[in-house]
Amino acid sequence: MLRRRWVKVLVWLLCLIPVGYLGWRGYQRDLSPNPVEFVTRYTGDWTLRFLVITLAITPLRRLLGLPDLIKFRRLIGLFAFFYGCLHFTTYLWLDKYLDPDPMWPNIVHDIAKRPFITAGFTAFVLMIPLALTSTTGWIRRLGGKRWQLLHRLIYISAIAGVVHYYWLIKSAVQRPIFYGCLVLLSLMIRAWYWARGKRSRAAAATAIPAVR
Repeated sequence: MLRRRWVKVLVWLLCLIPVGYLGWRGYQRDLSPNPVEFVTRYTGDWTLRFLVITLAITPLRRLLGLPDLIKFRRLIGLFAFFYGCLHFTTYLWLDKYLDPDPMWPNIVHDIAKRPFITAGFTAFVLMIPLALTSTTGWIRRLGGKRWQLLHRLIYISAIAGVVHYYWLIKSAVQRPIFYGCLVLLSLMIRAWYWARGKRSRAAAATAIPAVR
């Protein structure tokens, strides 16, 4: 039990390193010539990275034979939401609040007219119900199957995040393509395990009458 607790503390510390590093760079006044753009890109990058890591946990625990990895999926998913909140707050406060135009009409215009913001906003909104229902109490209220169905929204959120990143940078697209490949690979492995499990259940169901 003590060892597991220390592992969880270590995961917490690792997940806080990016925001700690950002705070240190801010303290050193080393946020590039355009601090708003730097913070926005930085927090967006880490949001997508944590989404990809969250998606990768289930395939990795099966491929590596490490079932205990599943205990960290919810925590890492919440950190993805945390960095997503930082990313959205940077856009909302530092970018739009300092804009001389009215803030909320400007934001609505951005969401409606700029595809990369539409994709990013979609990814963020889909993360909200996942974060709100991440507690054990909500798992009990929704029931296992409904909770699992709801939390499959993370697939759409991750895909929307990759699209947001790809449309944002327009050039040097190696990173969003890399993240997109990781998301696709994770979904393919999940689909393969699901299909294999379905075949195994079907084979077991047909074998029962033969035994009788």
